[in-house]
Amino acid sequence: MNLNCFRKQKQKEDRRRIKANDSVYNSKFNYANNAVSTSKYNVFTFLPKNLFEQFQRLANAYFLVLLILQLIPQISSLNPITTILPLSCVLILKAVKDLFDDIARHRSDNMVNSRPTLVLRGKHLKKEKWCQIAVGDIIKLQNDDFVAADLLLLTSSEPHGLCYIETAELDGETNLKVRQALSETANQFEIASHTNDSNYINAEMAKLDFTIECEAPNELLNEFEGALKWRDGEMVSLNNDNMLLRGCRLRNTKWCYGLVVFAGSDTKLMKNGGKTSFNQTHIDKLLNYLIIGIVIFLFTMCAICTIACGIWESLRGFDFQVYLPWESFISRDRDTGSTVIALLVFLSYLIILNTVVPISLYVSVEFIRSIQSLWINWDSKMYYEKNDIPAKARTTTLNEELGQIEYIFSDKTGTLTQNIMTFNKCSINGRLFGYIYDSSNNELPITDDT
Repeated sequence: MNLNCFRKQKQKEDRRRIKANDSVYNSKFNYANNAVSTSKYNVFTFLPKNLFEQFQRLANAYFLVLLILQLIPQISSLNPITTILPLSCVLILKAVKDLFDDIARHRSDNMVNSRPTLVLRGKHLKKEKWCQIAVGDIIKLQNDDFVAADLLLLTSSEPHGLCYIETAELDGETNLKVRQALSETANQFEIASHTNDSNYINAEMAKLDFTIECEAPNELLNEFEGALKWRDGEMVSLNNDNMLLRGCRLRNTKWCYGLVVFAGSDTKLMKNGGKTSFNQTHIDKLLNYLIIGIVIFLFTMCAICTIACGIWESLRGFDFQVYLPWESFISRDRDTGSTVIALLVFLSYLIILNTVVPISLYVSVEFIRSIQSLWINWDSKMYYEKNDIPAKARTTTLNEELGQIEYIFSDKTGTLTQNIMTFNKCSINGRLFGYIYDSSNNELPITDDT
């Protein structure tokens, strides 16, 4: 395993400086490499981080406090094992489920990081993994390739350095967008572009000598500010029309070359993704409110028993010490001793009545979520036959959120209609063209007799 692929080095930037084909110069800035990670845990953080997340559930936190109280012999009449076992089962089951979910994320990250691409090394193109790409590298994309990092377009197979990209993964738009290379770089390879002389282009690419100064990594998809400075001092401004962003796909263009400006976690796609965080669903929040209500009810019952015990110990228990002797650490003063006993009884009742809080409820909810995720994967009505894509639940913790939609906002009809338009019928000079539908929704051609 190449550990360098997964090394993360970050520093705060105001401006970014990049020199083409100069890995030594670029490496001194410690820019992030092109490896990405969407997982929540690693080998070292899984146990502490997962336990921290689980104890954000009130029931788990309540039983942890209860377990601590049961370790105090003066107030506990139950064996701590009666709380350790169910709490451990709940924590282990949830941890195992979270582990499998995160393993799936790691596999997805490894699949993306291991995608091959052509990188210019010296005067030759070499096939390397995405995670091995660094800022300042020049890479070659071919038609239908995904853009591996945020690139400055240098040249393409199309006239004037044009290329076409699909940005569906960035903004949901399926219509193609045009990007254009700088004329200063595209013109150098215009003749070779028509002859498809890749060896000549590679050799000329290796000779490129310029420096880029641009903005620091940010999440603005439609904005880019920078300047390209040639060795002779000539400056050329850069904007978003010269950029190919990670997540885009090259379309209707045989090939293009680009220089890596932002890589990995610094790309605009990853900046917009944010960090993987602990998400609570509406049901989790509702369960927390229910647990709060149950705990309040439990404390009320314990308080009533405490008051009753204090009254009895003060009026009768003090005289019954021959039969029910007070502990040695309790004061022999009637009022003080009764108060101490009542407080200890409160904690004792809290332990005895602990089953009022249903810890098994969380196990039931997690089990139901796991089964629901399987039903989603098996649902034949959610199978997209055109692309042979079944439904896939990538996490088993947010299933019920699918049914919590109240509003749908759409900027245009294409978002809802998949940009598919069909011709039904029209009338030209009184004559009908197209199709009509019968009662069974079958198409019937329109004729002059219709």
